[in-house]
Amino acid sequence: MNELPPQIQNQLAQLQQIQQQAQALMQQRSQVEMVLRETERALDELKKTEDDAVVYKAAGELLVKANKEEVLKDLEEKKDSLDVRMKSLARQEERIQSRFTQLQDQLKAALGKGPSGKEAS
Repeated sequence: MNELPPQIQNQLAQLQQIQQQAQALMQQRSQVEMVLRETERALDELKKTEDDAVVYKAAGELLVKANKEEVLKDLEEKKDSLDVRMKSLARQEERIQSRFTQLQDQLKAALGKGPSGKEAS
């Protein structure tokens, strides 16, 4: 088998790097989705409670008595922040997918031609 030209080797390396970035983004998105779901569940449950209900929030390893309205506000802010993060990750995934497809097409075109510039069979 002939040695691949440096340009193609470079494109293959870029393709592998993009695949790794895409996997890392998918993991991040999965983690953010999980935290977002937990936050939404906590918000839903807290909204169902009476206004004078005793509420606790986590502070490290401790549960601390807290004001329901403050906890609601904190959870809403956390949810908003997570929503923004999800949108950002989605945009990053779109850009990476676009770059991946572009590189893949370039590689197919470059590898589809033989040394004489003719289509390989």
